[in-house]
Amino acid sequence: MPTQDALLYARHIEYRSHQIDEVLSELGYDTLLIHSGCPEMHLFDDQHPPFRAHAPFVACVPEPHTPDCLLEFRVGRKPRLWFCQPEDFWHLPPSPPAGWWAEALDIEIVKSPTDWHEVLRKSRSMSVIGRERDLGDLLHDGADLNPSRLVARLDEGRTRKSAWERECIARANDLAARGHAAAAAAFESGASEFEIHLAYVAAVGQDPGELPYNSIVGLNEHAAVLHYQVRSPQRPSRDLSFLIDAGASVFGYAADVTRTWTQPEHSSFDDLIEAVDRAQMRLCEQVRSGISFVDLHRRAHLAMATILEQAGVVNMSPDEMLATGVSSYFLPHGLGHFIGVQVHDVAGKVSPSGQSLPPPEQFPALRLTRDLEPGNVVTIEPGLYFIPMLLDKLRASEFSKQVDWRVVEEWQPFGGIRVEDNVLVSEAEPVNFTRQAFGELA
Repeated sequence: MPTQDALLYARHIEYRSHQIDEVLSELGYDTLLIHSGCPEMHLFDDQHPPFRAHAPFVACVPEPHTPDCLLEFRVGRKPRLWFCQPEDFWHLPPSPPAGWWAEALDIEIVKSPTDWHEVLRKSRSMSVIGRERDLGDLLHDGADLNPSRLVARLDEGRTRKSAWERECIARANDLAARGHAAAAAAFESGASEFEIHLAYVAAVGQDPGELPYNSIVGLNEHAAVLHYQVRSPQRPSRDLSFLIDAGASVFGYAADVTRTWTQPEHSSFDDLIEAVDRAQMRLCEQVRSGISFVDLHRRAHLAMATILEQAGVVNMSPDEMLATGVSSYFLPHGLGHFIGVQVHDVAGKVSPSGQSLPPPEQFPALRLTRDLEPGNVVTIEPGLYFIPMLLDKLRASEFSKQVDWRVVEEWQPFGGIRVEDNVLVSEAEPVNFTRQAFGELA
């Protein structure tokens, strides 16, 4: 691991420690313990889904898949990691902490979580982050489990990414771009959804359990299912369109990237894809400090409405489509969200002071409602969809006569379009990690 990475991580954990010390002192605690979590079995079974450590733990320790570790913060001291490396012949134990990041922490290797249980009884004023089922019996009367004020403050600290976190997200985008290129090539060759998925994971070099979320791989009308969760092994009788929403992970930090493709013979739908892509890039250029994300979401609706008007789908002005809600029949989701160790990262709907910022009634699905600040990393993901359920409602509405249903029926088998990038809010120009990754790949 390059020296530069060790330096970035050391500065990151120093930054996090300073944040946590301030919060603990302000709230009257002397200790914070963060548990990485334990695998949770399926009901009536001895199997569990792939383990992913709790996000507050991964925000400090680059070990997103190591269970039953404990991170200990005491005010004014170097953080200590109780790293559980059990003796186990059923499973491969985790490798010892890598030297490049372990030097930033005090490391205690333990063979069993019982070896760190005693630390839970040593503090007079302690806060603990974890699941009650994993820690409940160990907590003494003075310990607070997941205190809401402390968790909220830590969440707010995670909205501004350190240089280390930005580097991880940028690298995750590099991997995702490689996977998207492989997926596009598989689509062009006539592959099934399942075959495209295999091409993606092979190119990224990560098992599905390591990816930050379940990849969306939708051919044709499946692109109209926003969180399409099936990957059919059957090759379709005809290839019209392909939407892939798939990411990658670097030390637990996620990339969340979407692209849409069509076959060369479908030039009219390709024109629609290119129009959404151009509008998306213009929106990315507006990701600036001080901008309200709600306002940016409205601009996205106006941009998609303009495309609908110019393509002859809806005979209304963009302002009319926004005001009447017609644009929402074609763009029913939010423009984007924070991203970090959680794909839909925390604190998107509260102000920096902790005040609730619910989404406007017109846009209930919006996940990010605050003004942007330097250090935020957000997704920008406008889309246009031909969703049968929503089209039926539009056809039954008072605006039905403003829609050219022949054009809608022509494009409905293509499903829909989404283009998604991960963008850093800087002190000046926005930094588009995703476009940079695709550019370097090209």
